[in-house]
Amino acid sequence: MKPELLYPCLLLANGLFTLGLLGLLLRRNILLTFLAIELMLNAANLNFLTFSRYHEEPTGAIYVLFGICLAAVEAVIGLGLVIRLFRQHQNLGFAKLAELKW
Repeated sequence: MKPELLYPCLLLANGLFTLGLLGLLLRRNILLTFLAIELMLNAANLNFLTFSRYHEEPTGAIYVLFGICLAAVEAVIGLGLVIRLFRQHQNLGFAKLAELKW
């Protein structure tokens, strides 16, 4: 990767992570919170790929594969929680999440 492409890729990843962090802190909806977490994971994956291409080593791509698997597992578990919460309370707010009994 050319050095002049390093900073725009890192700037894009920084912007994605910042949007995800703002979505995580400002939203009260569980579904939007999970989307913000996915955005933050994708920003981290973009950083791994950027530095992997810059240093010409394949280890960043391997970490990205693990990150994608982690994001898929997080999405499945999160979607299961969202469906259960919505079926019980017809609401997707965090206040009802504490009422779930295990």
